[in-house]
Amino acid sequence: MTEAMVFQPIEATLRDGRRVRIRAIRPDDRDEVVQAFDRLSRESRYTRFMAPVLQVPAQVLERTLHLQDVHELGLVAEIDAPDGIDIVAGARYYVLPGGERCEFAVTVADSWQGAGLASRLLRALIQGAGVRGLKRMEGFVLAENDRMLALARRLGFTVQTDPHDATVMIVRLDLTAPVQTDRP
Repeated sequence: MTEAMVFQPIEATLRDGRRVRIRAIRPDDRDEVVQAFDRLSRESRYTRFMAPVLQVPAQVLERTLHLQDVHELGLVAEIDAPDGIDIVAGARYYVLPGGERCEFAVTVADSWQGAGLASRLLRALIQGAGVRGLKRMEGFVLAENDRMLALARRLGFTVQTDPHDATVMIVRLDLTAPVQTDRP
């Protein structure tokens, strides 16, 4: 059984009153994922990939759409649109070698940032990773990405400078510790 079959969709109301559906990503989301990437600003693309990226890398797209392991989880936040749906955010984790840790990434469309969507997605990833028995979640965040670092701290992640790159912070969460809620 894959994560896509297990994750139950969530209807979420954000801080600003907008509503989204959060669900597992599917292979047939390809066109919507590419369109969502194309709508990201240059800054948002850089923040996500830590490099100037003009188009979604094919390998990243394939890995995003086709989960490789039962322990992986890929989510999208979608809204209704004239042509069907628009994806306005995505999040995923994948298991690292050894099978006890996972690495996560979150991307939110520029016009949806600051409304609590990244928090909702990251909390869903944390819950999914914990339920599946993973011991630690980690991510790499640009040191200048104050919003993501603040969110990670609120959710209980530790934050340390990457010993190999001072422009990157490593955020880690012990998934075996008691669940922590958002703090102001």
